[in-house]
Amino acid sequence: MSQISGQADNHKTDEMIPSNQWGSDIEVESGLVRQNLLEVENDIALYNTKIIAVTKYYGCDAIVKAYNAGVRNFGESRANESVDKIQALPEEIRQSSIFHFIGHLQTNKAEKVVKHFDYIHSVDSLKLAKVISDVACGLNKREKVLLQVNNANEIQKFGYDEVQLKEDMSEILGLKGIEVVGLMNMAPFAASESELRTVFSGLRRLRDELQEDFRISLPELSMGMSNDYKIAVSEGATFIRIGRKLFN
Repeated sequence: MSQISGQADNHKTDEMIPSNQWGSDIEVESGLVRQNLLEVENDIALYNTKIIAVTKYYGCDAIVKAYNAGVRNFGESRANESVDKIQALPEEIRQSSIFHFIGHLQTNKAEKVVKHFDYIHSVDSLKLAKVISDVACGLNKREKVLLQVNNANEIQKFGYDEVQLKEDMSEILGLKGIEVVGLMNMAPFAASESELRTVFSGLRRLRDELQEDFRISLPELSMGMSNDYKIAVSEGATFIRIGRKLFN
């Protein structure tokens, strides 16, 4: 596969993303990204898990270097800035990569996100699901989504509780513009290993219940980040969201 010149893309980044914008001036070293990626790949080698490189704090240059290291899944969480960033990337990377929106999504940003992202991991209400579906239908697209569950019950985080999700599930599944492919959660950052296992295994259990109750397939579990991905994969994660571990 061809290598994309980081130097050329730095110039393009400077033109299309202001130098004082979040993350755009953080330098990332290519060899370090390759080394870190290999370490994570070795850690999850026994599992059927895909790595999403979380690039929300980094500019286009970091995406280019991660792509050249072999990454094909990228995660962003800010609608306006991430779309600018995607549009600034070389066409080969745009066409050959899968983009995941992993942050909280406001309904007024849904159209922008649906246009540019392959997956939305953070669907946390029936209202948002309906808006995404309507936008996707208007674009002649069926958007892949994951339903975000706050099964750690943290008041500062978004996400469904289990009871409300089960109440909304039938209506969500009936929306024509979305394809529900799984569940997502975020574990407490400072949790112990036993607490993390409870949160991750709880999401897997909920997924299994939904599959049985609604006779559907939900193949994806998006859970685990740089500090807890090893535990997440052992509990069934199919997507892990890795930022700091790759780029620092």
